Amino acid sequence: MNLLRRRFLHLAAGAAALPALSRLARAQAYPTRPVRIIVGYPPGGSTDVMARLIGQQLSERLGQPFVLENRPGAGTNIATEAVVKAAPDGYTLLAVDAAPAINTTLYHNLNFAFLRDIAPVACVNRAPLFMVVNPAVPAKTVPEFIAYAKANPRKVNMASNGNGALLHLAGELFRMMTGVDMVHVPYRGAAPALTDLMSGQVQVMFAASTVEHIKAGKVRPLAVTTATRSELLPDIPAVSEFLPGYDAAAWMGISAPANTPPEIIGRLNKEINAALADSTLKLRLAELGSNAVGGSPADYGRLLAEEAEKWGKVIRAANIKPE
Repeated sequence: MNLLRRRFLHLAAGAAALPALSRLARAQAYPTRPVRIIVGYPPGGSTDVMARLIGQQLSERLGQPFVLENRPGAGTNIATEAVVKAAPDGYTLLAVDAAPAINTTLYHNLNFAFLRDIAPVACVNRAPLFMVVNPAVPAKTVPEFIAYAKANPRKVNMASNGNGALLHLAGELFRMMTGVDMVHVPYRGAAPALTDLMSGQVQVMFAASTVEHIKAGKVRPLAVTTATRSELLPDIPAVSEFLPGYDAAAWMGISAPANTPPEIIGRLNKEINAALADSTLKLRLAELGSNAVGGSPADYGRLLAEEAEKWGKVIRAANIKPE
């Protein structure tokens, strides 16, 4: 009897182990065909560039093409919904920046719940925005700008790349923390907003990718928006040095549809972290004014939840509506 019982338990244990072995084998074999990374913007923007960089690394490391597919529109909601509805098999991924986290509050009739329907894989990078003014503005520091804006209520125009976009919300957070009364001027994209800033049509902007304009003297930097200074331009102070607690950053990460097998999420996370540890990629990110992040899927999930909560408070307080 004891022999039969031991034989039964041995067979039962073996059967129980089969699913785990199958999942491990599937993760080790992944990917066996090309993988799509869907980007919610046209080619050429910062999210697109970062997605291409990490996609190239994943292609080299995993032996299959990671192909970018640009699906702009509706503040990235079109791209997000496409990934939410895709098969959760690791072959359709989403390049995520702050927009989908912001959209959880900004939009009220979405066909998905971002934090529920998307599985975090890894955060790739983080970069500061720059608080920049037209050189004609007399303020040369953040305190001087605050004083100038308060002395000239509603005469300072703040440009952004669109209502409810990260650049807009960074400015709204600044406005809430200082009490300055600026006029928000939304544009259809950061490029035309920056052009009008340089020409003096607007006076201030919380902008990304402005290093070349700063170095050329076309705009004057007052501060970076991250909690600490940027290694790229360490002489520029952080807004938080004058407004403790202020923090706004651009970032990009990779996510997958909910219910993607954890073994595949883990494989992707491992390879992304390995890529971000490579000195060549670190240097390239630094040249773009960005820092490698990495970390676990749980780390990235916390970032997504924190960003959704943080910007949700700003959207509700300022009563911001989508365009």
